[in-house]
Amino acid sequence: MGAERIAERAIEQGRGILRLLPTWVPRSFCVPGRRIKLHPDDYYALGGARGGIDERWFASTTPADNGPLTACDEGLSRIVFQDAGRTDTVLLRDAVETLRGDLIGDRLWNEHRRWPMYSKFFDNMGPLPHHVHHRTEHAAEVGQLGKPEAYYFPPQLNNHGGRFPYTFFGLEPGTTREQVRRCLEEFTRGDNKLTNLSRAYRLEPGTGWNVPPGVLHAPGSLCTYEPQRASDVFAMYQSLVGDQVIPEELLWKDTPPEKVGDFNRLVEVLDWDQNVDPHFVENHFMRPRPVRPMEQMEAEGCIEHWICYLSDAFSAKQLTVLPGRTVTVRDGGAYGMIMMQGHGTMGPWPVETPALIRFGQPTHDEYFVSASAAAEGVTLVNPSPTDPLVMLKHFGPGNPDLPL
Repeated sequence: MGAERIAERAIEQGRGILRLLPTWVPRSFCVPGRRIKLHPDDYYALGGARGGIDERWFASTTPADNGPLTACDEGLSRIVFQDAGRTDTVLLRDAVETLRGDLIGDRLWNEHRRWPMYSKFFDNMGPLPHHVHHRTEHAAEVGQLGKPEAYYFPPQLNNHGGRFPYTFFGLEPGTTREQVRRCLEEFTRGDNKLTNLSRAYRLEPGTGWNVPPGVLHAPGSLCTYEPQRASDVFAMYQSLVGDQVIPEELLWKDTPPEKVGDFNRLVEVLDWDQNVDPHFVENHFMRPRPVRPMEQMEAEGCIEHWICYLSDAFSAKQLTVLPGRTVTVRDGGAYGMIMMQGHGTMGPWPVETPALIRFGQPTHDEYFVSASAAAEGVTLVNPSPTDPLVMLKHFGPGNPDLPL
């Protein structure tokens, strides 16, 4: 059966809701935090040379950029279609190209010709290096998109904080470009001490941060839910994290070949005003915001919070269906979702929260909801008398429901 036919039959079978397979991504420079429910024997399922699996990507039509050993479809979400004892899969990217506005909505298809975001769990035992995602003008020079992203720290996945549950953001107000350039020039000589120029913030489960492109950040060791633009552009500006040396090629990643070695170019990539913003917390920290008055939502049987809401490139909600309730939830755009707690049904599908997942094993915890199904309303049933049903929902740019 061809990819086009699989996509068409899958969306018919799911009444506008597509079931997705888990998408696991390794990072050679990371040590897994082991909180994303992958079986303990499988964190190095792709081999030691590829590094540990510390990410799971959601609703992704974006290939991972992991160097020369990267598989051709790494990072890409797959739809699973089962019928009459047969199982077929098709890339979500191919389904979007086939179904277009029927899947992601005419507005997003006409503006972007793709699904323009994805989300992930990032689960590292320690912190990442201070790094940057390029702005649009710099990313375009290497054929990529500028990458804003956001963080939310799900309480369900943070039974421990890892080795360093603090994130460095930006630079201390008053830092000069010359100070940063000197740190970058010291990259290959050991610890370049870039974080001496920054400030670390303690991470709090149940909250989040907005991170525009061009802002330096060294994510801490909480397990993180990350909605972001559909891009894997980045460069590492910190040379030593703990005892781990960062390869020099990651300093120059996504720099045009003719500009490799130009440290002024690396400084130019930074959005200077946002990096030295004295009101960084006020402008970027996010506590969940109720979508509607709490009393009204509790009476209706479900509670929704905006958890990522400071960027127009994407947004995210947390939806909680109260025990024993049946609700119909409507949204103004297509979205991906991942289960965090509980079990029940969503439209024609079972939804559940597995405790342990083998590498390659299909699950019933991740789906993609088409624009039309979201607008018509998705019915959710929580049969448990005690356990809430909780999911995270990630939306594309220009969400009409988002009160920016």
